[in-house]
Amino acid sequence: MPAIATRSFRVQVALAFGALIAIAVVGLSLAGSDVLTRQVQKRVAFSLSMVAGNVARTLASELFNGSVQVQQMAGLQALWSDGLASPRVSQMLALSRATSPDSAWIGVADLDGVVRAATDGVLVGQRVGDRPWFVAGRSAQVVGDVHPAQLLASVLPPSASGEPLRFVDFAAPVLVGQQVVGVLGIHGSIDALVNAIAQLLPANAAERQIEVFVFNRDGALVFGPGGKLAPYAALGQTAPLALAAAAGEPQLAVVTWADGQAHLTAQTRVPARSPVSDLGWQVAVREPVHLAFQEVHQATRLALGVGGLVAVLGAVLAWWLAGRVSRNLSFIVRAARDVEAGKHGAQIPLLHSSRELQSLSTSLNRMTRRLLSANQEMEATVRQRTAELQAANIKLGRLAQTDPLTRLYNRRGLAAVYRTTRAVALRSGRPLALAMLDIDHFKRINDQHGHDAGDAVLVALAQLIQQRVRQADVVARFGGEEFVVLLPDTDLAGAEALGQLLVSAVAAQPLSSVGAVTVSVGVAEVGGDATDLSALLQRADAALYRAKGKGRNQTSR
Repeated sequence: MPAIATRSFRVQVALAFGALIAIAVVGLSLAGSDVLTRQVQKRVAFSLSMVAGNVARTLASELFNGSVQVQQMAGLQALWSDGLASPRVSQMLALSRATSPDSAWIGVADLDGVVRAATDGVLVGQRVGDRPWFVAGRSAQVVGDVHPAQLLASVLPPSASGEPLRFVDFAAPVLVGQQVVGVLGIHGSIDALVNAIAQLLPANAAERQIEVFVFNRDGALVFGPGGKLAPYAALGQTAPLALAAAAGEPQLAVVTWADGQAHLTAQTRVPARSPVSDLGWQVAVREPVHLAFQEVHQATRLALGVGGLVAVLGAVLAWWLAGRVSRNLSFIVRAARDVEAGKHGAQIPLLHSSRELQSLSTSLNRMTRRLLSANQEMEATVRQRTAELQAANIKLGRLAQTDPLTRLYNRRGLAAVYRTTRAVALRSGRPLALAMLDIDHFKRINDQHGHDAGDAVLVALAQLIQQRVRQADVVARFGGEEFVVLLPDTDLAGAEALGQLLVSAVAAQPLSSVGAVTVSVGVAEVGGDATDLSALLQRADAALYRAKGKGRNQTSR
């Protein structure tokens, strides 16, 4: 204070006003930054949680579907009755491989561990008796954790990521009657997860550097971004968060990973669809902190910069106004001295300084408005981000349109999925087909057994269809007793084969309490004038009616 007191009134006013404005700017900037940080953190955390949850559910379905597939194939006793090396076995393995392209190898070995039949004839005649999938699969159905390829490493194409091939094993004992005659094994390629996970990431994932990791039950890394494992394993990367035993929702935290970088991280468990397929995997999704909060830092720097400029201008204005006041004070001092000296006619002048004070207050008001303008812009940014988050939530709610009875997609949900699937198929040149199923004589079921029984048939059929199709296939209830299966990477012949498989499966398995039920299936492929959903559905519907016209309980194209 003594140093300030020695300065002129003009300097003191300028310094006081400049300091006051600077303090206000810093306070408002920090307050606005804190609000914006919380809003941005909620939005980014919500986005990462959505990705982690979707990836976890996809992995759970992949593992569950693989376990169901191997169990169902191993249980087809009519298939194995002619021997493990019969032509029928080879045909079925080839068909299963065609309908499940994620399977790198499917084969069956006898009890001596000799492969008798396999897709593309790979490993036929070789011994696999010491392989874990064979040893465990002799006594029970098993899903094995990720492991590198050994026998298949030299005979299968290399991994797309350039790293050694790695598989997840699915195995089950082959029974003829009550006797175990062999072991059926399926090697699911871990590379198949790359495309599946890529489709679950947001459109700006590369810009935001969002990356997905999968860890096993012990926290060891089994899958890295782009399918690469070696760069992260070399760093000793393990699961970044220790999840609680009963953790359900994704756990969120800012974590420093093995590479020394801080990331906003969402981690969750892969839900267990069944005890057999529960490998205890964990999914972690991360985004660098400096990118997650980039807009917050930019807004804060802008507010501080504008505030600093306003503070300088305020100090200059205060200097000028203080000069005017000090000049008026000097007039009073001189007049007082004249009075003290007894000078004739000397008197204290009447100075109407209220106009200057009013001018000063007006200027300060203008400076305050400029200062608050930066804060208002920052608050507008917060409101905009909040509105975007709310709009995203509304959009997600609208997209979650499912049939309330079967929990399948309804027509609107199917249309949304089809647009994306069709775009991928057209861009990549891969086939895309659709199968339409209709329950034969469904009205008769409702009339004889009641609508509750009819609903039970619909639910049972929905479950049966989901068990028979691939994870990438999309099942929807189209209306009434009609179901639609969208089949990516499937041509018309593949769709017809799947349709006939569903026809046979339904006819062989009683649905609910009404007894045997049959379905008719019509299939169509994207091409020509059937690139939009309506045209494709019309062609599939026409094929469906042809199947019914031929006597029902069959598939037609």
